[in-house]
Amino acid sequence: VQLQASGGGLVQAGGSLRLSCSASGRTFSGHIMSWFRQAPGKQRELVAGITSGGNTKYKDSVEGRFTISKDNAKNTMYLQMNSLKPEDTAVYYCASSRSTRILNSPTLYQYWGQGTLVTVSS
Repeated sequence: VQLQASGGGLVQAGGSLRLSCSASGRTFSGHIMSWFRQAPGKQRELVAGITSGGNTKYKDSVEGRFTISKDNAKNTMYLQMNSLKPEDTAVYYCASSRSTRILNSPTLYQYWGQGTLVTVSS
Protein backbone atom coordinates (compact mmCIF):
# COMPACT_ATOMS: atom_id res chain seq x y z
CA VAL A 1 0.00 0.00 0.00
CA GLN A 2 1.60 3.23 -1.16
CA LEU A 3 0.57 6.86 -1.57
CA GLN A 4 2.59 9.06 -3.88
CA ALA A 5 2.22 12.83 -3.63
CA SER A 6 3.39 15.14 -6.40
CA GLY A 7 2.86 18.59 -7.85
CA GLY A 8 4.63 20.82 -5.36
CA GLY A 9 6.94 23.61 -6.39
CA LEU A 10 7.78 27.28 -6.15
CA VAL A 11 5.07 29.79 -7.00
CA GLN A 12 4.54 33.49 -6.45
CA ALA A 13 1.85 34.75 -4.13
CA GLY A 14 -1.49 34.73 -5.90
CA GLY A 15 -0.52 31.82 -8.08
CA SER A 16 -1.88 28.29 -8.31
CA LEU A 17 -0.67 24.72 -7.97
CA ARG A 18 -2.39 21.37 -8.21
CA LEU A 19 -1.20 18.54 -6.02
CA SER A 20 -1.87 14.91 -6.87
CA CYS A 21 -1.85 11.82 -4.70
CA SER A 22 -1.91 8.45 -6.41
CA ALA A 23 -2.59 5.24 -4.53
CA SER A 24 -1.27 1.84 -5.42
CA GLY A 25 -1.59 -1.55 -3.85
CA ARG A 26 -5.28 -1.23 -3.02
CA THR A 27 -8.28 0.90 -3.71
CA PHE A 28 -9.09 3.73 -1.34
CA SER A 29 -12.60 4.35 -2.55
CA GLY A 30 -14.04 3.48 0.88
CA HIS A 31 -11.55 5.53 2.87
CA ILE A 32 -11.23 9.08 4.02
CA MET A 33 -8.58 10.84 1.95
CA SER A 34 -6.97 14.01 3.26
CA TRP A 35 -4.23 16.52 2.70
CA PHE A 36 -2.09 17.68 5.61
CA ARG A 37 0.72 20.21 5.68
CA GLN A 38 3.62 20.90 7.96
CA ALA A 39 5.55 24.14 7.99
CA PRO A 40 9.00 24.37 9.64
CA GLY A 41 8.68 24.38 13.41
CA LYS A 42 4.94 23.75 13.33
CA GLN A 43 2.70 20.77 13.84
CA ARG A 44 1.20 18.86 10.97
CA GLU A 45 -2.30 20.16 10.30
CA LEU A 46 -5.30 19.08 8.29
CA VAL A 47 -5.78 21.17 5.16
CA ALA A 48 -8.68 19.35 3.50
CA GLY A 49 -10.37 15.97 3.52
CA ILE A 50 -12.88 14.12 1.40
CA THR A 51 -15.12 11.19 2.26
CA SER A 52 -15.94 8.23 0.07
CA GLY A 53 -19.24 9.93 -0.68
CA GLY A 54 -17.58 13.16 -1.75
CA ASN A 55 -18.24 15.28 1.34
CA THR A 56 -15.42 17.70 2.02
CA LYS A 57 -13.92 19.61 4.92
CA TYR A 58 -11.41 22.45 4.81
CA LYS A 59 -9.17 24.33 7.18
CA ASP A 60 -10.72 27.76 7.65
CA SER A 61 -7.78 29.63 6.17
CA VAL A 62 -7.94 27.73 2.85
CA GLU A 63 -11.73 27.62 2.46
CA GLY A 64 -12.65 29.18 -0.88
CA ARG A 65 -9.08 28.99 -2.20
CA PHE A 66 -8.37 25.25 -2.15
CA THR A 67 -10.48 22.46 -3.63
CA ILE A 68 -10.06 18.78 -2.83
CA SER A 69 -11.31 16.16 -5.25
CA LYS A 70 -10.70 12.56 -6.19
CA ASP A 71 -11.00 10.24 -9.14
CA ASN A 72 -11.87 6.77 -7.88
CA ALA A 73 -11.28 5.20 -11.29
CA LYS A 74 -7.71 6.49 -11.25
CA ASN A 75 -7.27 5.98 -7.50
CA THR A 76 -6.02 9.54 -7.35
CA MET A 77 -6.79 12.53 -5.14
CA TYR A 78 -6.13 16.16 -5.97
CA LEU A 79 -5.74 19.47 -4.20
CA GLN A 80 -6.25 22.51 -6.40
CA MET A 81 -4.67 25.48 -4.65
CA ASN A 82 -5.49 28.97 -5.89
CA SER A 83 -4.64 32.44 -4.58
CA LEU A 84 -1.67 31.01 -2.76
CA LYS A 85 -0.17 32.98 0.11
CA PRO A 86 3.31 32.83 1.66
CA GLU A 87 1.74 31.30 4.77
CA ASP A 88 0.71 28.30 2.66
CA THR A 89 4.39 27.36 2.38
CA ALA A 90 4.84 23.87 3.80
CA VAL A 91 5.42 20.24 2.98
CA TYR A 92 2.09 18.81 1.92
CA TYR A 93 1.23 15.20 2.67
CA CYS A 94 -1.61 13.02 1.48
CA ALA A 95 -3.06 10.51 3.88
CA SER A 96 -5.78 7.91 4.11
CA SER A 97 -7.86 6.72 7.03
CA ARG A 98 -10.24 3.79 7.46
CA SER A 99 -12.51 6.13 9.42
CA THR A 100 -15.89 7.17 8.08
CA ARG A 101 -15.33 10.77 9.23
CA ILE A 102 -12.72 13.34 8.23
CA LEU A 103 -10.38 13.46 11.20
CA ASN A 104 -8.16 16.36 12.22
CA SER A 105 -5.53 14.31 14.03
CA PRO A 106 -2.74 12.94 11.83
CA THR A 107 -2.27 10.07 14.29
CA LEU A 108 -5.59 8.61 13.14
CA TYR A 109 -4.44 8.13 9.55
CA GLN A 110 -2.95 4.77 8.61
CA TYR A 111 -1.37 5.52 5.25
CA TRP A 112 0.85 8.43 4.25
CA GLY A 113 2.52 9.73 1.14
CA GLN A 114 6.08 11.04 1.23
CA GLY A 115 5.23 14.75 1.06
CA THR A 116 5.71 17.40 -1.58
CA LEU A 117 7.13 20.86 -0.88
CA VAL A 118 5.08 23.94 -1.72
CA THR A 119 6.91 27.26 -1.49
CA VAL A 120 5.02 30.51 -2.02
CA SER A 121 7.15 33.60 -2.47
CA SER A 122 5.93 37.09 -1.61
